[in-house]
Amino acid sequence: MSATQTTSRPATAATTPLSRMASLARAELTLLGRTRGALVAALFVPLVMPVSVRSAAEEMDLAGAGLSTGTLVLPAAFGFSLLFAVYSVLVGVFVVRREELVLKRLRTGELRDAEILAGSALPAALTGLAQCLLLTVGCVALLDLSAPSAPHLVVIGLLLGLVMCAALAAATASFTKTGESAQATPMPLLLVSMMGSGMFVPLELLPDKVASVCELLPLTPVVTLVRGGWTGNLSGYEALGALATAMAWILIGVFAVRRWFRWEPRR
Repeated sequence: MSATQTTSRPATAATTPLSRMASLARAELTLLGRTRGALVAALFVPLVMPVSVRSAAEEMDLAGAGLSTGTLVLPAAFGFSLLFAVYSVLVGVFVVRREELVLKRLRTGELRDAEILAGSALPAALTGLAQCLLLTVGCVALLDLSAPSAPHLVVIGLLLGLVMCAALAAATASFTKTGESAQATPMPLLLVSMMGSGMFVPLELLPDKVASVCELLPLTPVVTLVRGGWTGNLSGYEALGALATAMAWILIGVFAVRRWFRWEPRR
C-alpha cells in the first residue's frame, strides 16, 4: 500500500491597514534618514526660524493686539514645523518615490492607495509633531509662556495642520515633474504662508481688508487656532470659521490628489 503524503503550506499572517502602513512608515523613515537635504529641512530649519520671529517681535506693538512675544513665536514655530518638516519634505518624498517606481510597485501588493500615501507621510508627520512638542517646551521655558487657556484648540489646530500639509504635499507632488523641481514647487505656499498667515506679522496688526484675505490662506486657521487656544481671545464664531477654512483646504487637497495624483513617472 502506498501512503499518501500531504504537505501543509505555512499560514500567511493576516495583515491590517494599520500594520501595513506601519511597515511602510518604517521603511520610509529609513530612506528619509539617508537624505541629508530632507533631514536639514525637517530637523534644523524649523528650530532656527523662530529666532527671527522673536527678533521681529521686538519692533511690534504686540501688547496693543493682546499678544506677547511667546504667543507670537510659538504659533509661528508650529507653522515652520508644518511647512518645512511636513509639507516641504513630503513633496520631495512623493515625487522621488514616484520617479523611482516605488509607488507603482507598492500598488501591486496589499497596500491600498490611501494606505500608501498615509504610510509614506507618517514619518514626516511624526517628526513635525515631535518638533511642535519640543518647541512648546522651549517657548514655555525661555519666553515665560503660561499654560494655554483652551488646550483643545491647540491640539485641534495642530492635528488639522498635519493632515492638511500632508494632503497639500501630495497635491503639489501631482504637478511636480522631477525630484529637482520638488525643491521649487513648495516655495509659493511656503512664502505666502510665512508672510500672510500670521507667523511673522499677526493678522491683528494688518489692515482689515488684507487680514480678511489672509484668513483664507491654508496655514492661517492653524496659526489662529493655536494662538487663540493659548491666549483665550478666540471667540466661538472665529474658532468655527478657522475650523471650516482648515477643513475646506483639506478637502481641496484630497480632491486634487484623487483627480491628478500620478503613480508613475511623468513623461
